Amino acid sequence: MTGRLAILAGNGVLPVEIAAAYPDAVKVIFNGVPHQLRGNLRTHAFEKLGGLFEDLISLGVTRVVMAGSMTRPPLDATAFDPLMISLAPRLLSAMHGGDDALLGLIIEIIEEQGFEVLGAHELVPGLTAKEGLLAGRAPTPELMADADRGAAILNALAPVDVGQGCVVAGGLCLGVETIQGTDFMLRMVANTPDSLRRGAPGVFIKAAKRGQDLRVDMPAIGPDTVAQVRKAGLAGIVVEAGHVLILEREKTLQEIENAGLFLMGRVL
Repeated sequence: MTGRLAILAGNGVLPVEIAAAYPDAVKVIFNGVPHQLRGNLRTHAFEKLGGLFEDLISLGVTRVVMAGSMTRPPLDATAFDPLMISLAPRLLSAMHGGDDALLGLIIEIIEEQGFEVLGAHELVPGLTAKEGLLAGRAPTPELMADADRGAAILNALAPVDVGQGCVVAGGLCLGVETIQGTDFMLRMVANTPDSLRRGAPGVFIKAAKRGQDLRVDMPAIGPDTVAQVRKAGLAGIVVEAGHVLILEREKTLQEIENAGLFLMGRVL
Protein backbone atom coordinates (compact mmCIF):
# COMPACT_ATOMS: atom_id res chain seq x y z
CA MET A 1 0.00 0.00 0.00
CA THR A 2 1.21 3.50 -0.80
CA GLY A 3 -0.10 6.79 0.48
CA ARG A 4 0.51 9.37 3.14
CA LEU A 5 2.11 8.26 6.38
CA ALA A 6 1.00 9.13 9.91
CA ILE A 7 3.35 8.90 12.89
CA LEU A 8 1.51 8.07 16.12
CA ALA A 9 4.16 9.40 18.46
CA GLY A 10 5.23 8.64 21.98
CA ASN A 11 8.32 9.90 23.75
CA GLY A 12 11.92 9.54 22.58
CA VAL A 13 13.94 10.20 19.45
CA LEU A 14 12.48 7.48 17.21
CA PRO A 15 9.44 9.53 16.09
CA VAL A 16 11.83 12.42 15.39
CA GLU A 17 14.03 10.22 13.20
CA ILE A 18 11.03 8.96 11.24
CA ALA A 19 9.65 12.48 10.82
CA ALA A 20 13.02 13.62 9.43
CA ALA A 21 12.90 10.84 6.85
CA TYR A 22 9.25 11.55 5.96
CA PRO A 23 8.73 15.33 6.13
CA ASP A 24 5.24 15.01 4.62
CA ALA A 25 4.06 12.63 7.35
CA VAL A 26 1.19 13.59 9.62
CA LYS A 27 2.57 13.86 13.16
CA VAL A 28 0.09 12.80 15.83
CA ILE A 29 0.60 13.28 19.56
CA PHE A 30 -1.72 12.30 22.40
CA ASN A 31 -3.00 14.15 25.44
CA GLY A 32 -0.87 13.33 28.47
CA VAL A 33 1.89 11.58 26.51
CA PRO A 34 5.34 13.29 26.44
CA HIS A 35 6.97 13.71 23.04
CA GLN A 36 9.93 15.38 21.33
CA LEU A 37 8.29 16.26 18.01
CA ARG A 38 8.19 19.80 16.70
CA GLY A 39 6.31 21.59 13.96
CA ASN A 40 2.77 21.00 12.78
CA LEU A 41 1.28 18.46 15.20
CA ARG A 42 -2.18 16.91 15.42
CA THR A 43 -3.29 16.34 19.02
CA HIS A 44 -5.76 13.60 19.87
CA ALA A 45 -7.12 11.75 22.90
CA PHE A 46 -7.16 8.00 23.43
CA GLU A 47 -10.77 8.30 24.53
CA LYS A 48 -11.72 9.51 21.04
CA LEU A 49 -10.08 7.12 18.60
CA GLY A 50 -12.98 7.58 16.21
CA GLY A 51 -12.01 11.23 15.85
CA LEU A 52 -8.37 10.26 15.26
CA PHE A 53 -9.24 7.89 12.44
CA GLU A 54 -11.61 10.39 10.83
CA ASP A 55 -8.85 13.01 10.94
CA LEU A 56 -6.30 10.68 9.35
CA ILE A 57 -8.69 9.71 6.57
CA SER A 58 -9.45 13.38 5.82
CA LEU A 59 -5.70 14.00 5.46
CA GLY A 60 -5.23 11.18 2.97
CA VAL A 61 -3.38 8.88 5.37
CA THR A 62 -3.25 5.21 4.42
CA ARG A 63 -0.16 4.09 6.39
CA VAL A 64 0.50 4.33 10.11
CA VAL A 65 3.60 3.82 12.25
CA MET A 66 3.57 3.72 16.05
CA ALA A 67 6.85 5.00 17.46
CA GLY A 68 8.23 6.08 20.80
CA SER A 69 7.51 5.02 24.36
CA MET A 70 4.00 5.23 25.72
CA THR A 71 2.88 4.26 29.19
CA ARG A 72 -0.67 3.05 29.53
CA PRO A 73 -2.65 6.23 30.18
CA PRO A 74 -5.61 6.38 32.55
CA LEU A 75 -8.76 6.47 30.43
CA ASP A 76 -11.85 8.55 31.23
CA ALA A 77 -14.71 6.29 30.21
CA THR A 78 -17.16 9.19 30.39
CA ALA A 79 -15.30 10.83 27.49
CA PHE A 80 -15.40 7.80 25.16
CA ASP A 81 -16.65 8.45 21.65
CA PRO A 82 -18.93 5.86 19.97
CA LEU A 83 -16.01 3.88 18.52
CA MET A 84 -14.28 3.64 21.88
CA ILE A 85 -17.51 2.55 23.54
CA SER A 86 -17.77 -0.29 21.03
CA LEU A 87 -14.12 -1.24 21.59
CA ALA A 88 -14.17 -1.06 25.39
CA PRO A 89 -14.83 -4.78 26.08
CA ARG A 90 -11.99 -5.85 23.78
CA LEU A 91 -9.61 -3.28 25.27
CA LEU A 92 -10.39 -4.26 28.86
CA SER A 93 -9.78 -7.91 28.06
CA ALA A 94 -6.47 -7.15 26.33
CA MET A 95 -5.26 -4.98 29.22
CA HIS A 96 -5.37 -8.06 31.44
CA GLY A 97 -3.29 -10.03 28.94
CA GLY A 98 -0.04 -8.06 29.06
CA ASP A 99 1.62 -5.58 26.72
CA ASP A 100 1.80 -7.95 23.75
CA ALA A 101 -1.94 -8.63 23.87
CA LEU A 102 -2.79 -4.94 24.12
CA LEU A 103 -0.43 -3.86 21.35
CA GLY A 104 -1.69 -6.67 19.15
CA LEU A 105 -5.25 -5.48 19.62
CA ILE A 106 -4.29 -1.87 18.84
CA ILE A 107 -2.74 -3.01 15.55
CA GLU A 108 -5.88 -5.00 14.82
CA ILE A 109 -8.09 -1.97 15.48
CA ILE A 110 -6.02 0.30 13.24
CA GLU A 111 -6.09 -2.26 10.44
CA GLU A 112 -9.86 -2.65 10.82
CA GLN A 113 -10.13 1.06 9.97
CA GLY A 114 -8.37 0.38 6.64
CA PHE A 115 -4.85 1.54 7.49
CA GLU A 116 -1.62 -0.36 6.91
CA VAL A 117 0.51 -0.60 10.06
CA LEU A 118 4.26 -0.43 9.46
CA GLY A 119 7.28 -0.77 11.71
CA ALA A 120 9.90 1.95 12.02
CA HIS A 121 12.50 -0.48 10.68
CA GLU A 122 10.44 -0.89 7.50
CA LEU A 123 10.44 2.86 6.90
CA VAL A 124 13.97 3.93 7.81
CA PRO A 125 16.74 1.62 6.53
CA GLY A 126 19.64 0.93 8.86
CA LEU A 127 17.78 1.39 12.14
CA THR A 128 18.28 -2.17 13.37
CA ALA A 129 21.49 -3.79 14.57
CA LYS A 130 23.34 -5.98 12.09
CA GLU A 131 25.08 -9.23 13.00
CA GLY A 132 28.68 -8.96 14.15
CA LEU A 133 30.83 -6.64 16.24
CA LEU A 134 29.44 -3.11 15.86
CA ALA A 135 31.75 -1.18 18.18
CA GLY A 136 34.52 -1.77 20.72
CA ARG A 137 36.79 -4.74 21.20
CA ALA A 138 35.63 -8.29 20.54
CA PRO A 139 34.22 -9.86 23.72
CA THR A 140 35.90 -12.83 25.39
CA PRO A 141 34.46 -16.35 25.23
CA GLU A 142 33.35 -15.94 28.86
CA LEU A 143 31.34 -12.85 27.99
CA MET A 144 29.75 -14.58 25.01
CA ALA A 145 28.81 -17.47 27.30
CA ASP A 146 27.03 -14.92 29.50
CA ALA A 147 25.27 -13.59 26.40
CA ASP A 148 24.10 -17.12 25.53
CA ARG A 149 22.82 -17.55 29.07
CA GLY A 150 20.96 -14.24 28.79
CA ALA A 151 19.35 -15.27 25.50
CA ALA A 152 18.15 -18.51 27.10
CA ILE A 153 16.62 -16.57 30.00
CA LEU A 154 14.77 -14.19 27.68
CA ASN A 155 13.50 -17.06 25.54
CA ALA A 156 12.20 -18.81 28.65
CA LEU A 157 10.37 -15.69 29.83
CA ALA A 158 8.86 -14.79 26.45
CA PRO A 159 5.68 -16.90 26.87
CA VAL A 160 4.74 -14.93 30.00
CA ASP A 161 5.39 -11.55 28.32
CA VAL A 162 8.15 -10.34 30.65
CA GLY A 163 10.80 -7.94 29.46
CA GLN A 164 13.15 -7.62 26.54
CA GLY A 165 16.45 -7.46 28.39
CA CYS A 166 18.53 -9.02 31.14
CA VAL A 167 22.02 -8.88 32.65
CA VAL A 168 24.21 -11.93 33.17
CA ALA A 169 27.64 -12.01 34.85
CA GLY A 170 29.65 -15.17 35.42
CA GLY A 171 26.62 -17.25 34.45
CA LEU A 172 24.39 -15.57 37.07
CA CYS A 173 21.37 -13.48 36.18
CA LEU A 174 21.74 -10.11 37.93
CA GLY A 175 18.55 -8.59 36.61
CA VAL A 176 15.59 -8.98 34.26
CA GLU A 177 13.82 -6.06 32.64
CA THR A 178 10.20 -5.78 33.73
CA ILE A 179 7.55 -3.05 33.60
CA GLN A 180 9.95 -0.52 35.19
CA GLY A 181 12.17 -0.62 32.09
CA THR A 182 15.82 -0.96 31.17
CA ASP A 183 17.23 1.98 33.14
CA PHE A 184 15.63 0.77 36.38
CA MET A 185 17.08 -2.71 35.91
CA LEU A 186 20.57 -1.38 35.15
CA ARG A 187 20.48 0.86 38.24
CA MET A 188 19.65 -2.21 40.32
CA VAL A 189 22.56 -4.06 38.74
CA ALA A 190 24.86 -1.14 39.54
CA ASN A 191 23.89 -1.54 43.20
CA THR A 192 24.53 -5.29 43.26
CA PRO A 193 27.36 -6.20 45.68
CA ASP A 194 30.58 -7.45 44.10
CA SER A 195 30.27 -10.63 46.16
CA LEU A 196 27.25 -11.62 44.05
CA ARG A 197 28.95 -10.98 40.72
CA ARG A 198 31.68 -13.66 40.93
CA GLY A 199 34.24 -11.10 39.81
CA ALA A 200 32.77 -11.15 36.30
CA PRO A 201 31.98 -7.87 34.50
CA GLY A 202 28.84 -9.16 32.84
CA VAL A 203 26.80 -8.39 29.74
CA PHE A 204 23.50 -6.63 29.02
CA ILE A 205 21.43 -8.66 26.55
CA LYS A 206 18.56 -7.06 24.61
CA ALA A 207 16.20 -8.99 22.33
CA ALA A 208 12.67 -9.06 21.02
CA LYS A 209 10.31 -11.43 22.75
CA ARG A 210 9.67 -14.57 20.74
CA GLY A 211 6.58 -14.09 18.58
CA GLN A 212 6.55 -10.34 19.19
CA ASP A 213 5.09 -8.16 16.43
CA LEU A 214 8.08 -6.05 15.47
CA ARG A 215 5.91 -3.29 14.02
CA VAL A 216 5.36 -1.96 17.54
CA ASP A 217 7.47 -1.86 20.69
CA MET A 218 10.61 -3.13 18.96
CA PRO A 219 13.36 -3.10 21.59
CA ALA A 220 15.90 -0.31 21.27
CA ILE A 221 19.15 0.95 22.71
CA GLY A 222 20.69 4.41 22.54
CA PRO A 223 23.24 6.69 24.21
CA ASP A 224 21.38 6.61 27.53
CA THR A 225 21.53 2.82 27.53
CA VAL A 226 25.28 2.94 27.01
CA ALA A 227 25.69 5.34 29.93
CA GLN A 228 23.67 3.08 32.24
CA VAL A 229 25.61 -0.03 31.13
CA ARG A 230 28.87 1.76 31.94
CA LYS A 231 27.60 2.82 35.38
CA ALA A 232 26.55 -0.76 36.06
CA GLY A 233 30.14 -1.88 35.53
CA LEU A 234 29.30 -4.18 32.62
CA ALA A 235 31.63 -5.07 29.77
CA GLY A 236 29.23 -4.53 26.92
CA ILE A 237 25.92 -5.07 25.15
CA VAL A 238 24.70 -7.92 22.99
CA VAL A 239 21.56 -7.28 20.94
CA GLU A 240 19.47 -9.49 18.69
CA ALA A 241 20.50 -8.78 15.11
CA GLY A 242 17.66 -7.43 12.99
CA HIS A 243 15.32 -7.20 15.97
CA VAL A 244 16.72 -4.30 18.05
CA LEU A 245 16.82 -0.63 17.03
CA ILE A 246 19.95 1.46 17.54
CA LEU A 247 18.75 5.02 18.16
CA GLU A 248 21.06 7.93 17.36
CA ARG A 249 23.35 5.33 15.81
CA GLU A 250 26.52 7.38 15.32
CA LYS A 251 26.37 8.83 18.82
CA THR A 252 25.59 5.45 20.36
CA LEU A 253 28.51 3.71 18.65
CA GLN A 254 30.87 6.52 19.62
CA GLU A 255 29.71 6.34 23.23
CA ILE A 256 30.44 2.60 23.21
CA GLU A 257 34.00 3.31 22.06
CA ASN A 258 34.46 6.15 24.56
CA ALA A 259 33.27 4.00 27.46
CA GLY A 260 35.55 1.08 26.58
CA LEU A 261 32.56 -1.23 26.06
CA PHE A 262 31.56 -3.45 23.16
CA LEU A 263 28.37 -3.76 21.14
CA MET A 264 27.61 -6.92 19.22
CA GLY A 265 24.64 -8.02 17.14
CA ARG A 266 23.86 -11.74 17.23
CA VAL A 267 21.16 -14.09 16.04
CA LEU A 268 19.68 -15.17 19.37
